[in-house]
Amino acid sequence: MENHTSLVDTAQSMLQAVALARQVLLHKDNFKRFSASLEKTAIFLQELSKFKVKNSDTVSRALEALKPEVDAAKQLAADCSNGNKIYLLLSCKKIVEKMESTSKSMSRAMSLFPLDSLDVSPQTNQWLLNLCKNMEEAQYQVSLKEEEILQKVETGLEDRRATDRSFASNLLLLIAESVGISSEESDDLKMEFESFKNDIQHIESRNEALRMEQIILLLENADLVTTPKEKEMKYFTKRNSLGRQLLEPLQSFFCPITGDIMMDPVETSSGYTFEREAIEKWLALGNSFCPLTKTPLSKLSVRPNRTLRQSIEEWKNRNIMISIASMKPDIQSSDNQEVVNCLAKLHELCGKSELHREWVVMEDYIPIIAGLLHDKNSETRLHALAILFSLAKDSDSNKEAIANHNDSIRLVVYSLARKVEESMRALQLLLELSRIENVRNLIGDVQGGILLLVTLANSDDAQASKYAQELLDSLSFNDKNVVEMARAKFFRPLLQRLFEGPVAIQVIMADTLADLELTDHDKQCLSRDGALKPLLQMLQLQDIEVKSVAVRALENLSGVASNGMQLIKEGAKNQLFELLFCHALSQLRQHVAKIIMNLAMSTASPEASADQIRLLETEEDIFKLFSLVSFTGPDTQETLLRTFHALCRSPSGLDIRRELRQISAVKILVQLCELDDLAVRENAVKLLYCLTEDGDHPTFEEHVNRRCITTLIKIINTSDSEDEKAATMGVISRLPHNPQMSQDLSECGALEVIFDCLRNVRSAHEKEVVENAAEALCRFTVPSNLEWQKRVAEAGIVPVLVKLLASGAPPTKRNAAISLKQLSESSSNLTTPVKTNGFLSCCFASSGEGICPVHTGICSTETSFCLLEAGAVRPLVMILGEQDSPACEASLDAILTLIEGVQLQNGCKVLEDAGAVVLIIKLLNSSCSSLQEKTLGALQRIFRLVDFKTKYGKSAQMSLVDITQRGSSSTKSLAAKILAQLNVLNEQSSFFDGT
Repeated sequence: MENHTSLVDTAQSMLQAVALARQVLLHKDNFKRFSASLEKTAIFLQELSKFKVKNSDTVSRALEALKPEVDAAKQLAADCSNGNKIYLLLSCKKIVEKMESTSKSMSRAMSLFPLDSLDVSPQTNQWLLNLCKNMEEAQYQVSLKEEEILQKVETGLEDRRATDRSFASNLLLLIAESVGISSEESDDLKMEFESFKNDIQHIESRNEALRMEQIILLLENADLVTTPKEKEMKYFTKRNSLGRQLLEPLQSFFCPITGDIMMDPVETSSGYTFEREAIEKWLALGNSFCPLTKTPLSKLSVRPNRTLRQSIEEWKNRNIMISIASMKPDIQSSDNQEVVNCLAKLHELCGKSELHREWVVMEDYIPIIAGLLHDKNSETRLHALAILFSLAKDSDSNKEAIANHNDSIRLVVYSLARKVEESMRALQLLLELSRIENVRNLIGDVQGGILLLVTLANSDDAQASKYAQELLDSLSFNDKNVVEMARAKFFRPLLQRLFEGPVAIQVIMADTLADLELTDHDKQCLSRDGALKPLLQMLQLQDIEVKSVAVRALENLSGVASNGMQLIKEGAKNQLFELLFCHALSQLRQHVAKIIMNLAMSTASPEASADQIRLLETEEDIFKLFSLVSFTGPDTQETLLRTFHALCRSPSGLDIRRELRQISAVKILVQLCELDDLAVRENAVKLLYCLTEDGDHPTFEEHVNRRCITTLIKIINTSDSEDEKAATMGVISRLPHNPQMSQDLSECGALEVIFDCLRNVRSAHEKEVVENAAEALCRFTVPSNLEWQKRVAEAGIVPVLVKLLASGAPPTKRNAAISLKQLSESSSNLTTPVKTNGFLSCCFASSGEGICPVHTGICSTETSFCLLEAGAVRPLVMILGEQDSPACEASLDAILTLIEGVQLQNGCKVLEDAGAVVLIIKLLNSSCSSLQEKTLGALQRIFRLVDFKTKYGKSAQMSLVDITQRGSSSTKSLAAKILAQLNVLNEQSSFFDGT
């Protein structure tokens, strides 16, 4: 009965241990397994109590062996469920060892039960055997997280990190996370830490208590358990107790081998302490004895002398504390070199330890160092920036203190513009300070600061560029800063907001794009980086303000050809047309029209020609867009006219011009030419000039009447725009060459206007005016109207034409040659014959004085329009040697008028003297078939003369043979006839019939 009671009591006690184990919050996995073993043991004891025990003494001994282990299990579970969490975490290895030893002891106690004397089943017997085996072999493990924390603790103790605040803070955060305390619950963590400090006073093991004290010293440096005020009080209490004199090092601080103060002292088996690195080097060289006592040593016998190391650290920190406090007057002195030296020393101290930096802050150095940013000495500023950077890294409160000191942020920003090293340090400091929002605002508010950062971001210095871009990204949290960045040509933050929205932000960014002054390169970059797509998407939204800013932004970006082509490819035309014809959005019409104009201009670019991009693909599109010209205000009219002018110059220009003429655009343009709005008038004239390009005479005969001609003449006489004058003169030059049109032009004063344009050339800007005037003149120099020819000659225009042969552009030379040719065709009939009877006839006849060598009469420029008298022959001949085929052809036509009919002999002599024959022969090699054919015709005439055939025939022979082989059918035949003239081919050759 006694054993029965003991079995039940032990089972109950074990179940109590199970309940306690299940309440443990740390080491949960281990305690779950541990409690499971305890519970199985309790169940076995409860089952065992039901059987009649034959050998009560053996059972009693087993229970006596088991009870202490049950009590130990209960105590372990109670301690771990109620104990300090930090202590339990740091004691995790000891707890695991206790679990394993308890499990093994229980297993041995359970194995003492005499199952053979109990009436139990074989299954129960086997169950107990398995339970004992599992408890004996049970292994409990420290988690990876716990291992990591223990390793960091050892690192902190071994590597002298007890003074490193950030290390201690990170370690404590890791511990807090592991024990289930949030970093935001700072009060709970402080309470737990204080409890930990109190609990270690009850630790019986001296070694364990010493270790825990060292851990406390390490963790006390963490920000989470000590308020800034507490740190400050602790610091000044200690500092004020030190005095002002530096303390000399103790002799024991010096390494006997190196003679230097030790950093990592280690004690050897001889009882002496050395610098770890020095004694390890001594042993590595093969020495196996103590350098001082000569007693045998082994590397394995070296162990850290933590007490001495702590003493050295305390001595160093004492002196550093005194040094930091005592440098302040020197740093504030007027001795530049002393200031620099002290700053260098302070900078070095700040770089060695976070604790040193904390002391610098407590000594209120931040205002002093920030004030030195004003200093003219660059070394002073460099050290000041470096020290402030070191301090800023430690805490947000330090960042705030630096930023709030007068105008320190402005001074740091201005350092960006100085030499490379100072600029880099300023960048690093600003980047660190920008980690808090209010400082970012201050940086963005410094005038010119963002421009300086953008300049550095685009610099060749990779590191400076990286820092500057990071800082710009940090500042881009503020829309105002993003706008400033865009103005400085740093577009990435703006584009990011434009892509990601929300709509209100997209509106701000699009509005910024609309107002920016952008170069073509800027526009291309923005398009390449994707700015066009979100703007087009904004056009689809219903909000008018959104549409408005998107339209203005697209207007700004579309002003470069590549962007215009991209918008066309993106299908922008349909959206723009929808806006253009929407009456509710009439206020946007002018902006939309400008975008369409820019797109039209892009289609006239070389790139568009290669891609065959078209803006208006249907007749309906052309009709709808041009119809607006009649129903919009002057600004939009001007824009639409410029749009169609660009389209007429595009690869699809021929189709555009044809469609415009078919929809009576000429009629509307003629009406617009009469408007008082000069911009509209000019662009109407330019477009009208484009439409005359294809020679569709019926259209212009229908709409260009005397009133229109009068208007055109008035424009030329009154316009201040050379482009408008040139276009108007171009229209006149291309009007149908029918008698009625020519008569109307003459009666309206066109000739006088043409004369003025040809005579009064004042600048290179008037080149196109002259060019078109020379073309317009051609209709008034035709031989069929002698009256007009005389008016031209009497107005003194012939010398002007001769001058243009030398100085004009190729088209001008061509038209001047045409007019001279047409005038020359009348010369034979207008030359005054020489009378052959009378008293002086023999004198004139013999001397030939005053007689034209070609026309054999009395010639003059004004009366007979003679090319020789006008001095036109040599200029015309010179054009034959130029590359422009149309000009060469016109000049050849003019020259050939001198060898027509009976003038052949005399004319050829004049041409030979002018060097024309040689140049005409060279023209046989021209790639222009019509010029080549005229050249053959000229040589056929010239070689009728035996002297010329003999003199020049051989030089023409090879070119003629080449034409018979590779020329056209007509030129082959002509070349063969000339070769026959030169007796090279038989007159019966098949070349004569063009085969």
